[in-house]
Amino acid sequence: MAKKVRSEGEETRGGTDVDGREWRSTVAAAQAGDRRALDELVAGWLPLVYNIVGRALNGHADVDDVVQETMLRAVDNLGTLRDPDSFRSWLVAIAMRQIRDRARRRTSETLDDSAGDQAADFAELTVLRLQLEGQRREVAEAVRWLDDEDRQLLSLWWLEVAGELTRRELAAAVGISRQHAAVRVQRMKERLDTARGIVRALDSSCPELPEVTARWDGRPDSVWRKRLARHVRGCASCSGAREVVVPAERLLVGIALVPVPVGFTLSLALGGKTAAAATGVGWSAKVISALSKPAVAVTAGATIVAGGAYVVTQTPDKPPSRAAVSPTAASTARPPSRTPSATPSASPSPSPSLSPSPSPTRTDVYGTVVDAVDRAPEPDARPGALPHRPESGITSTGGAKAVMQHRGDSVTLSGKGYVLVRWQISPRSRPGALVMPAWTGLEGKLFHVASGGGRRMDDALAGSPDGYATGMGGPDIGYAVLPSGTQQMWQNEYYYLDGTVTLTVNERGADYGLIVFPSSWDEASRDVTTGPAQGAIRYGLVRDNGENTAPVPQYLTRSTPIDPATVAQRSRV
Repeated sequence: MAKKVRSEGEETRGGTDVDGREWRSTVAAAQAGDRRALDELVAGWLPLVYNIVGRALNGHADVDDVVQETMLRAVDNLGTLRDPDSFRSWLVAIAMRQIRDRARRRTSETLDDSAGDQAADFAELTVLRLQLEGQRREVAEAVRWLDDEDRQLLSLWWLEVAGELTRRELAAAVGISRQHAAVRVQRMKERLDTARGIVRALDSSCPELPEVTARWDGRPDSVWRKRLARHVRGCASCSGAREVVVPAERLLVGIALVPVPVGFTLSLALGGKTAAAATGVGWSAKVISALSKPAVAVTAGATIVAGGAYVVTQTPDKPPSRAAVSPTAASTARPPSRTPSATPSASPSPSPSLSPSPSPTRTDVYGTVVDAVDRAPEPDARPGALPHRPESGITSTGGAKAVMQHRGDSVTLSGKGYVLVRWQISPRSRPGALVMPAWTGLEGKLFHVASGGGRRMDDALAGSPDGYATGMGGPDIGYAVLPSGTQQMWQNEYYYLDGTVTLTVNERGADYGLIVFPSSWDEASRDVTTGPAQGAIRYGLVRDNGENTAPVPQYLTRSTPIDPATVAQRSRV
């Protein structure tokens, strides 16, 4: 069944603010005067506010002041927030009002020439702190060429693409309708693409550019953007694509947050006042201490723990590192640990509304988790034999065909036998970071036994030029991007259950759906042995070794957390 088509960025959660709801108890406690809860709110949401303001102002020296004023206003007016569920939307709206107020003040002021030199350009911060390369660097540098209004919109759209804001929240923050927001976003994306072309041209060896830029002082502005754009359009050297241009939204997913400077957080906590004065507006010594510790960016290859408490960035030949980040919607997975019982050594208290998974016990532990992304087998590589486990049948609360298309949709499966989960990815509706579904409340055992459907979801679609458009998306519609270290799913994934478990869709960023069928060994075996000769792209893959050590799903837990999206990525039950 085709997934219901929605316009780009349309709200998929019934208009609810998911992160706000997860923090409901913390917000309510802070409103009631709980200093510890207020500490968690300020420390937890500061990185998000810093990124919105930093990108909107392109790293101008005023960023510190605007963020500080935003957080002060949020603390001072927290008691006026009627619905704790809408905390995130409310905080983002305050940030955007402070950005617009600052813009209005600047129109009547003459800026000091030294202000530009003092400003820590946000594009430079993004490139240096996140060590961006290639087209991600290009996008970050292209931001310099956008006008203030476009940068303000980009600061929100950037986070929407990463699944951290909804289109409803973006529109509300800008003060326009969702329909108008869609038009504004499209126009901003076009200007961003133009700016990317300018960045590429300036990095090229075009023989005509030195003459064109002879009188340019090196500072991006709208006048030179138009001049250079005209040159790029008419120059065969500059307009010729040296490589396939990846859509901006696919690149932005990997650079959602930049670190908050240590010096800045201290300045924010104290606000130029004494510690007693800071405490007087609601900030305790604990939050002053917490804010003196830098946050860490969410980068491509990052996974996050405890509802956003820690991040692990995995890069080749480098050990994982971690530090605190904001509790954003994309920040839902937990980092791999060396042992099943390992936990972060200095974890801040998680949100009171989240139920952390209990540490695995040393007894009755079964199964393994594939913790390295496997490569697709060659198309003509036949799979091994699928072990035949005992079957007595599977019952499903969704019947013979459970169709799940929205966040929170779930199905509970019980019995002894095989289950088929069929993937449907819909980047045309909404591309970006994909939050994986989770298996929760397991009683018994669950194995990941085979992958089939004739193709992996990242296989090129029939008729795709140069194999660029895949089941995960394409250059014209954007891509669904998996969390770092997550196995690339196939069209059909097969599991063997002996007990009871619930599967929940955690859709937040990229749009996807699941169809769940009680299946059988015969059907699974027939699927994985269907290969190119029968019209498939490749044969399937058998994962089951027939033993108690066979793989288990990556997102599996015996607990039942309030938000299934917090299930650890490397499960071992």
